[in-house]
Amino acid sequence: MTGLVIVGHGTRSAAGVDQFAALVERVRRRGDTGDVEGGFIELSRPPLTDAVGALVARGHRALVALPLVLTAAGHGKGDIPAAMAREQERHPGLTYRYGRPLGPHPLLHDALEQRIDAALAGADRADTALSGADRADTWVALIGRGSTDPDANAEVAKVARLLWEGRGYAGVEPGFVSLAQPSVPAVLERLRLLGARRIVVAPYFLFAGVLPDRIVAQSAEFAAAHPDLDVRVAEVIGDCDALADLVRERYAEALGGDIRMNCDTCAYRVLMPGFADKVGRPQRPHDHPDDPVGHHHHHGHDHDHHHDHGSVAVVGGGPGPDDLITVRGKALLDAADVVVVDRLAPQGLLAGLRPDVLVVDAAKVPRGPSMAQEAINAALVSHARAGRRVVRLKGGDPYVFGRGHEEVQACAAAGVPVTVVPGVSSAIAAPALAGVPVTHRGVAHDVTVVSGHLPPGHPDSLVDWAALARARGTVVLLMAVDTIAKIASVLIEHGRAPETPVLAVQDAGQPDQLSLPARLDEIGALAAREEIRPPAVFVVGPVVALSTTGPTL
Repeated sequence: MTGLVIVGHGTRSAAGVDQFAALVERVRRRGDTGDVEGGFIELSRPPLTDAVGALVARGHRALVALPLVLTAAGHGKGDIPAAMAREQERHPGLTYRYGRPLGPHPLLHDALEQRIDAALAGADRADTALSGADRADTWVALIGRGSTDPDANAEVAKVARLLWEGRGYAGVEPGFVSLAQPSVPAVLERLRLLGARRIVVAPYFLFAGVLPDRIVAQSAEFAAAHPDLDVRVAEVIGDCDALADLVRERYAEALGGDIRMNCDTCAYRVLMPGFADKVGRPQRPHDHPDDPVGHHHHHGHDHDHHHDHGSVAVVGGGPGPDDLITVRGKALLDAADVVVVDRLAPQGLLAGLRPDVLVVDAAKVPRGPSMAQEAINAALVSHARAGRRVVRLKGGDPYVFGRGHEEVQACAAAGVPVTVVPGVSSAIAAPALAGVPVTHRGVAHDVTVVSGHLPPGHPDSLVDWAALARARGTVVLLMAVDTIAKIASVLIEHGRAPETPVLAVQDAGQPDQLSLPARLDEIGALAAREEIRPPAVFVVGPVVALSTTGPTL
């Protein structure tokens, strides 16, 4: 018979580990699921590799791997399959069929009903048989773990509705203890405002752990602040026959190939609003301290607080206007927990963030306040390691003089998942918004984007100004407000015609955009006289004469 490996996430709770082990033993005693072992992907012993190794040592080359999770979130969709893939590398020829998560399922709903009724009956009742009146006056707060996967959170809401239908409770409201809203206090307050006088808080958890303990603590705190309410907390589902029966059912489904996974709303396959960062994300196994490869003791995120993995998205916000960010960039911003933002990023987008989003101001003000790049890198890594979705929002394109790749390198070195979302660079957008194409048939067949941060002659400058002067195409100068006079002089010195057209564009795309034309030999004086200030772009070349708009002041 095909062996069964029951895979748990892991917990720091000794009681939770004991309950998991008791369930594995209960399933093993049934004798109808073949050879059975259980292991965890992190935090707790035994590690998954020991469980798989024991089955392989007893001659099994084909297994059923059953994720002991209630909802199809990141652990079930990615972490456990990645861990099993590592086991296949360790044991050549090993195959496995993957079972689906446990819920929603009537067996679990019945178990929840029993836990709720037991809490409602109280210690003064010898039985938990309740009258219709008992339930009719009782509201239930069903509290799940919470996830950054919308599909998983939606399943908790579905269970709440299924638990309400036909059972006679006054109502059942879903909530979450981490990573998702509404929180435990928010659900209890909602029920209070609905007129509830008796509430049973039902943890939608399999076993004991830090998060169920937190549900108890938060419920007690709310009850203390509202002495007129009767607030009780039910037990977790725990090791029981119903859970063992469901494990057996999922095992049989996997053997028969009847998995019925829901992929229609899977954020790893389908772009769900606010969760674009998950699509196609590579899945990696956890590092378990008792696994031979799991010696990453710096594994920084606390899974009892942030059980899902954090990530960083380096997003180009475009040249300034809020509506010139890319669709993907906006979706990531909407899903962010933390936004680290530069001064030149579209500031109006910050007003649309959720109230709980942490905004870190990196400033980057020329000759003014500025967060050190090392501090920015450290902030990105630390927040991601804490399980948060971090967006590094930059002006323009992060790879065009934006130091974006330094941040990507820092995240990669720290083992933090990172992605780059290109933005519309002001090098192209500012001329266009001023009516100037950077290339045009018969006028300019090349365009060179140059940083003017360091003036010609500076020992750290990497620009060949003499070669640039001999070129015939368009030159776009960024960060050149302080150096434009020196740059123009050197270009003329090395062969650019003094009458070459130049356009200065300040605050491109904004209502106060300023566009000023000049000759190359006049642009330095013009910039000083008109007090051109950052952000400004200078366009040099014959394309400037093609402008469809005149000077704007």
